[in-house]
Order: sequence, then C-alpha cells, then structure tokens
Amino acid sequence: MKTRALGQGLEVSALGLGCMGMSAAYGPAADKQDMIALIRAAVERGITHFDTAEAYGPFANEELVGEALAPVRDRVVIATKFGFDIDPVTGARGTGTNSQPAHIRAAVEASLKRLRTERIDLLYQHRVDPAVPIEDVADTVKALIAEGKVAHFGLSEAGVQTIRKAHAVQPLTAVQSEYSLFWREPEKVLLPLLEELSIGFVPFSPLGAGFLTGKIDENTQFDPADFRNAVPRFSAEARRANMVLVAVVKAVAAEKGATPAQVALAWLLAQRSWIAPIPGTTKLHRLDENQGAVDLMLDAADLARIDADVARITISGARLPAAALKMTGK
Repeated sequence: MKTRALGQGLEVSALGLGCMGMSAAYGPAADKQDMIALIRAAVERGITHFDTAEAYGPFANEELVGEALAPVRDRVVIATKFGFDIDPVTGARGTGTNSQPAHIRAAVEASLKRLRTERIDLLYQHRVDPAVPIEDVADTVKALIAEGKVAHFGLSEAGVQTIRKAHAVQPLTAVQSEYSLFWREPEKVLLPLLEELSIGFVPFSPLGAGFLTGKIDENTQFDPADFRNAVPRFSAEARRANMVLVAVVKAVAAEKGATPAQVALAWLLAQRSWIAPIPGTTKLHRLDENQGAVDLMLDAADLARIDADVARITISGARLPAAALKMTGK
C-alpha cells in the first residue's frame, strides 16, 4: 500500500478504512467478530488509517476498532471524533452539539478507554458547535496534545473561516468532509484553503455512499435502518436521474479493465497528493477491490474526459437531510 502525508507530517496509507458502517448507519450492525477479522485483514494488506467516532453506535464502533487494533496498535493511525452532545458514560444523546472544554476532555478519556490506547492519533471535532468559540476548542485539543493524550487535531465538515481560526491556535493535520464525483463542492474553496495551509484532506463517502459502485439503482431497497432512506439524493426518483453519472464511471471502468468503484477512487486520489480517502466496507472482497484503485492510473486525458462528462450532469437531490446540512459548513 502506498502512503500519503497529511498535515503536520502525519503519514497514512493512501486509502484508509472508514469503520462507521460496521456498527451503524447502513442497517443492523455487522457481526463483531467478522468485523474484527476484516479490520485485521486490512492491516495485513497495508492499510494504516482507521476512522471511527464516539457517535457511531454510540460507542460500539470505537469498542470494535479498539479490540481489533489492540494487537497491532504500533502499526496504525486511529482517528476518532468528539462534538455531539453524547453523555460519555451512558451514551445518552442530546439534541445537538457539545464542544465545551470539559465535555471534550470527558469524551477523550472515554474514547481512550474504548480504543484501548494511551493516545488518539487524530482527533476531530465531529461538527462545529456554534455555542463554543473554535479557538476554545482548539486550545483544549492543544492542551491534550501537550499531555500526550492526542497526537493530531482535525475538523469535520467545518467552514473555511472556522478552519483558519482553529489552525491559528493549533495547526490542523486534516479536515474531513464528503468528496467524490457525486459531491464536488469542496473543490470551490475548501481544497484551495487546505493547500494554502498545508492541511491534509480525508474524504468520507468517496464512493457516494455506494452509489458510484454501480450496485445501486432506482429499484434498490435499503434496510429500514439505513440512513440513505432519509437522504434526498437517494430517493428512487433521484437515483433514476443520477444514473447518468454512474454511466460515466462505468464507461471509463470498461476501458481500463477496472470496476466503477476503482475508477471513482482513482479519480479522487488523482486530485491532490494530500488526499487520503476512507471508503468503508463490511466485505473483504470489497476491501480488496477498493485497494486496487491505488494502482489504477488515470492519465490527464482520462481525467479531462471525466471532468467534461460530469460537468454536463446536474446531480439530483441534496447530499444530506436538511437538518444534517444545517450542521455543516459552520
């Protein structure tokens, strides 16, 4: 597995592994022992970057990742997140965000225990808390770094001014947001800012929550607990309209002897050298398929063709429900 450098010298595998879907969001949690085996198989294949959060479950995903990676702790980078109003002991959820300094500290202490580690390699604020100045958040994480409990600081779904303010207090290693051929908004202002500040970018949903794999169409039935049931761009009507995007990816895949997922990931990797996506999966053969994207080279002509074809497409449907979108870009 090739590696990439995020900000502040943090080196990670070119593709990481987003672990959320193993415990939440796409339906019932997968079998824990199967997921432990999958995570350990990923390590053996050279993946070093594993992404989780206290909110996934809550807590179940951190516990899974902690148990899976404990035997190989010195070989991996573990990223987790704080910031939602979740009781760090009981898991009871409030209605919004909570990045009060005392809450951050309590959340980190609880995450350390669940992850079976003495240090969180990359700690993200999961969503910006409008009630707490980002400078206070950054200062709290800076203190945790000084204490050796955290190594690197990141933000998820934050706006450009928030990023600038946080970075001035404690240099950011990474910013996380959605980015793929299905959602290219970060190209407008976010990527130029990250390049200016030498901050790495960790795209989640790099396969458009599965849509870019070509395995989903207007007739697909999602599990009742799958979050995509509430996402406008995953309505049957939107899926039918957005199949033109999948057709572009499939055409390139056919020419390259690759899969649509590999083309979508290779396109993303080609955008910047400091982009390290975290596709998620619960299946070993998908893990191996995704890894094949690292060695799939798209040349300038391929990239220009994809850009031209995608530019003619208007994506139907918002990427998140309205309430969730209100928490982004702050």
